[in-house]
Amino acid sequence: MGATRTLARRRRAVPWVVVGLWLAALVLVGPLAGKFGGIQQNRAVDYLPDGADSTQVARVQDELPGGESTDLVLVYHRDGGLTAADRRAAARQVAEVEGAYDLVNDPRGVPSEDGSTLMYPVSSTQPGQDEEAREAFVDGVREIVGGGAGLSAEVGGAGALTADMGKVFETIDGTLLLATLGVVTVLLVLIYRSPFLWLVPLAVAGAATALAMAVGYGLHELLDVTVTGQSGGIMTVLVLGAGTDYALLLVSRYREELRRHERPHDAMRTALRGCGPAVLASSGTVAAGLLCLLAADLNSSSGMGPVGVVGVLAALVAMTTLLPAVLVLLGRRVFWPVIPAFGSRPGARRSPFAAMGASAARRPAAVLAGGAVLLGALALGALGLTGSLKQEDSFTDRPESITAMRTLAEEYPGRSSRPLVVMAPADRADAVLEEVRATEGVAEAAVGRSTGGSSRPGGGGWTEILVFAADAPETAGETRTVEALRDGPGDDHGALVGGPSAQRLDLAASESRDRSVIVPLVLAAVFAVLVVLLRSLVAPLLLLAAVVAVWGAALGIGGLVFEPLFGFAGTDPGLALLSFVFLVALGVDYGIFLVHRMREESLNGAEPEAAALTALRTTGGVIASAGIVLAATFAVLTTLPLVGLVELGFVIAAGVLLDTFLVRTYLVTTASVLLRRRLWWPGRLSRAPGERTPVPQKEPAGA
Repeated sequence: MGATRTLARRRRAVPWVVVGLWLAALVLVGPLAGKFGGIQQNRAVDYLPDGADSTQVARVQDELPGGESTDLVLVYHRDGGLTAADRRAAARQVAEVEGAYDLVNDPRGVPSEDGSTLMYPVSSTQPGQDEEAREAFVDGVREIVGGGAGLSAEVGGAGALTADMGKVFETIDGTLLLATLGVVTVLLVLIYRSPFLWLVPLAVAGAATALAMAVGYGLHELLDVTVTGQSGGIMTVLVLGAGTDYALLLVSRYREELRRHERPHDAMRTALRGCGPAVLASSGTVAAGLLCLLAADLNSSSGMGPVGVVGVLAALVAMTTLLPAVLVLLGRRVFWPVIPAFGSRPGARRSPFAAMGASAARRPAAVLAGGAVLLGALALGALGLTGSLKQEDSFTDRPESITAMRTLAEEYPGRSSRPLVVMAPADRADAVLEEVRATEGVAEAAVGRSTGGSSRPGGGGWTEILVFAADAPETAGETRTVEALRDGPGDDHGALVGGPSAQRLDLAASESRDRSVIVPLVLAAVFAVLVVLLRSLVAPLLLLAAVVAVWGAALGIGGLVFEPLFGFAGTDPGLALLSFVFLVALGVDYGIFLVHRMREESLNGAEPEAAALTALRTTGGVIASAGIVLAATFAVLTTLPLVGLVELGFVIAAGVLLDTFLVRTYLVTTASVLLRRRLWWPGRLSRAPGERTPVPQKEPAGA
């Protein structure tokens, strides 16, 4: 009796110990989590592969006297033509900029042909690599430059665009976290219908977010993992979305077990044993899929892999340790007003998923064929996805730098205001410059700053040549010019071609390569996890086919709405790859919850059709709730001012909803009914009960 009491006391102490350890850990990691936002790198070259020409150019520029320059273009415009007073005001403001900052060029006004616009290229190396100093430089110039009375005065150029982009990323973490917490709070209140219960998983998700940020900071400091604003934001969404999904599954099972066990501790232990394998397999597939991003050529994508894995694992650890401990300490009363009393039965309600399953089972072949046709028809919408998104179209709200860029494109159609940068070996700079000027598509080229003649040779044995193309930035003509420069001076003299436009080309090329490498890796990794979990080859193939079909249909929906409804002028180059990774990895989660329960029912002797329908009836509500939460968390990305994140959030949210309410509910269920025992081939469940080899004991129940 004494030993039993001692064991009981120890069991009661475990939750307190777990909570205490988490509190201590949060105190330790809190300062590191606060530094997570400061390590995010958001320059274009931070996204590019190390070996790209444009990346090497940026590094060489850092070594030039003064470091990399911040290039601006001051744009003065009046409809109908600039007046003499306008020109005097512009000259006065430019002189004030010269007096306030150390410029590496002599700003000279370049008028448009119709006299309505005057542009002054301005460059300074004073800010160097410091992002805050760059933003301060741009803001300072904007305070000086001003129009009025019909005269517009705007600050554009690559430096202004980078500053505007940086301000957006500075606000993403806080905005995204608050918006996601708000959405998850509302959904948990509606799902649990309890004034208290929703607080528990939400608080635990907050602890998981802090842990993930701290570990993410450690990865950057210790392993030099690239963390961008994009990967940091997606990590937040993953922690809250995946963590809430795991919480929904655990709480649902715990509520069931409280009716069967008198002590909350025993109920939680049984619940963890029951849904633990599914949760572990779910997080394993997501982690395996994200780790495949390590093979990406792009720094941003390869960095997103481990950063995303940190988010998923932080959610897993928190929801399988801290959440159970807190729920046990709070006892049954946390479910008030509908408290699951020991020995009670849940109120009888007809499950809508039972009705859905029954309707699908009556004509499974017709339902499966109809669903497949619908997904195929939606996938055809992907043909409507427009070309790659231009930098000027990457904001949902047009900042000043974009407005200036569009004014320049309209008023100077035969001249680019954004230079290409050619880095020539110093001992061959003259020959390179001569060949650059002779290259088709080059309008102007000079050493150093083309408008001022102040050269910057000698940085690490390189000389900088600025080249203005005859075509507008990010057009087919400018692309041909970049390729000609790389084929000509690049091949002949070892010159490197970079600059913002060249960076966009290198980005698109790397995205194309990464798709061909990572897509098969993700499929292979997820398939391997599913085979180990389900002990079958057919069931994993079914689940993979389902999530790939969902991905195609979700992209198709994007193609139907991005331009006609949202007015987007292009598609982010990384949309296809990132949406594939997330939809396959996350979509398989719900397949695991459903098919793992089918396997449990089959092991308990249920016939194939009954096993499929029982699994849908018992897991359908949890899967639906989890799908809504996950879709809503990714939909929060659509509130951000960057088109690339809006597109990614929309496609993933649409895919998760399709997966939850069409594919899992109808298509996977009907396919399982049609396949019958063949679903488990070549495992022992694929054989008739009399043909199976007996096993010593039954497997733990899944969720």
